[in-house]
Amino acid sequence: MTTKMRAVSQDEVGGPEVLKLVELDRPEPRATEILVRVHAAGLNPTDWKHRARLWDFESLPFVLGWDVSGVVEQVAPGVTLWEPGDEVFGMLPYPYGAGAFAEYATAPARAFAAKPPGLDHVNAAALPLAALTAWQALVDTAHLEAGQRVLIHAAAGGVGHLAVQIAKARGAYVIGTASTPKHAFLRDLGADELVDYRETDFAAAVRDVDVALDAVGGDYGVRSLDTLKPSGIVVSILPNKWQELSQAAAGRGLRAKAMLVEYDHAGMQAVAALVKAGRLRPEIAAVFPLEQAAKAHELGETNRTTGKIVLDVAGS
Repeated sequence: MTTKMRAVSQDEVGGPEVLKLVELDRPEPRATEILVRVHAAGLNPTDWKHRARLWDFESLPFVLGWDVSGVVEQVAPGVTLWEPGDEVFGMLPYPYGAGAFAEYATAPARAFAAKPPGLDHVNAAALPLAALTAWQALVDTAHLEAGQRVLIHAAAGGVGHLAVQIAKARGAYVIGTASTPKHAFLRDLGADELVDYRETDFAAAVRDVDVALDAVGGDYGVRSLDTLKPSGIVVSILPNKWQELSQAAAGRGLRAKAMLVEYDHAGMQAVAALVKAGRLRPEIAAVFPLEQAAKAHELGETNRTTGKIVLDVAGS
């Protein structure tokens, strides 16, 4: 068994050009962890944010990436869920457990679920972080129920297009904000009503919402308060504006929550079940080989893609 692996690492913060293909020692799983041979790794906006800024808990050099689909290579003591050869997909612990942009990655065994057999690794790798974010926001935090009205911002984005499908699977009426060219795509996913944010003020056009999911940031969270029913809630997945949103909601007697996605075995099982039932599918914007991770970042930072960008690590 090889003790080395290819990985995309950086030894400084900056633009996509700081990402370099290197050879590193293969990691070893600790107790309750598994070693996964990575077949594909999904990209998310948080990847380029971490690439460009060194956070308090990080030290250089580091390997980015949280979304993994692959095959279990080794299990450490204490693991009962998996055996070598099992196909799994999941999210490495966020934000402290990055390392998906490599041929091997380690993580807690319960960060993963069994990859649905009808889903290839590229599509499976597109799901974990974004789908868990949508699930934890809509289901665990907002307790979305059938018949409720949900407003999903950036509905054609990585989190948004999966949130549309999760909300529809739960029987909700879905309103999405997106540019007009993306409306046909979102209607195909089940969106009931769409607002072009470039032409229409959603805060004036949308009313009686039970749940608003803010995946944009800026003033979107505060403005979304105008769309709520008295019993409604705004859930923001961008907590940098949390204090402002919290104060605005409290001042009006409304509810607001900010969340960061967590690795989640039960959540991944729920995502897998929706995939198997034909209720959830990722839209793939582009696929790049591992050595072209910088080009993948360049495309992602345009903020013009629909769906997800994926690195095909194993060349499948």
